[in-house]
Order: sequence, then C-alpha cells, then structure tokens
Amino acid sequence: MGKDRLKVVGLGGSLAQHSTSLAALRVALEGAVDAGATAELLDIKKLSLPMYDPANENPPDSVRRMCDSVYEADGLVWSSPMYNGTISGSFKNALDWLKLLGNRNPPYLTDKVVGLISTAGGVQGLQAVNTMEFVVRALRGWAVPLVMPIAQAWKLFDEKGIPQEGQLTEQLHALGREVARASCQFALEPPTKEDAARAEAELAPLVQV
Repeated sequence: MGKDRLKVVGLGGSLAQHSTSLAALRVALEGAVDAGATAELLDIKKLSLPMYDPANENPPDSVRRMCDSVYEADGLVWSSPMYNGTISGSFKNALDWLKLLGNRNPPYLTDKVVGLISTAGGVQGLQAVNTMEFVVRALRGWAVPLVMPIAQAWKLFDEKGIPQEGQLTEQLHALGREVARASCQFALEPPTKEDAARAEAELAPLVQV
C-alpha cells in the first residue's frame, strides 16, 4: 500500500462555541482509529478560512494546509450542521477552496472515500447530507452508503461533546470504521493513470468554474 497506516481526515464543525457537528466528527474519527487508521481533524472554526475567491491565485497558508491534508488523506469524514435546510456557509466555503485540488494528479478527490455526518436542531438532517453527497460526486469521490443525519443533536451531546446515548456512539464509530475499511480497498487497488485520465474526460463537464 506504500504506507504503514491509512490516514483518515475529518473536516467539519461550526463557528458555535459548543459544536455538535464537531463533537460527532471526533467520535467518528475514533472509529477510524479503532479500525487501524491514523486520524487528523480539521476544525472549521480553527481553520479561519477567508471567503473563497476564484481569482485569488495566492491563498493563505491555512487554505494550503487544509488542501494538502485533504489531498494526502486516504479517506475523509465530513460533518456539517444543518442551517436552513442545507450545510453551513462556513463548511461550504471550506469545500469551495478544494477547487485548488483541480491541478493535482489525480485531481480533486478522485477515488477518495467520504463519510457524511450532519447535525440538526430539528427533527430532520438528511438535506445537509444530500448536499454533501452532491459535492463528493462533483469532486470525483465516493460517499460510503452509511450516513449519519443526527436530528435534535442538542439533546444528544453534552457541553464537552460526549454523546449521551451509547447507540449514537456506536453508529458514529461504525461510520469511521466503514471509511477506513473502504479506503483500504482503494489503497490495495489504486486507480491507474489511465483510470484517472478516463474519469477526468468523463467528468470534466460536471465541474463548474
């Protein structure tokens, strides 16, 4: 596989003081570690990314570090709060900066496995997951079938970010393990240059500037 351990990178959280989406992301990464991967957490609040500007040819180091971490990852876990029926603005802004991965080889998130989490204050959270899945596809990644839309998340985590239900902990751990397991399959049989070129030719019309 070319490396001792797979790397799973978590991207998410919010600007809130007590972020349930960040708490859920931490628990999911524990599952990835249990499955034998190393984990890195990219906290949206700590990243302090500027607003995405497609004309900015010299983005700050915070943007470059995030893009490098995402590109070097074997698998990813994304976690956003649901605001007004979709992902948060700060999380979408981070995803917009991944446009910089378009000139890598392979580009964007080609054949990376992504686990998806959303936390909502109300009784529904799937809309945010659906939005993230659209982005995963546009960036040429693969969303794992198991997703975690967490409704009424304010009830389910304490102020320290600890889940208050054992079942929720196990479900989030299962998502992390699934990302690590699926990432391992891609690492064992990585795409060839021909595969990457074919995917780029087929999917180029789907990527908007």
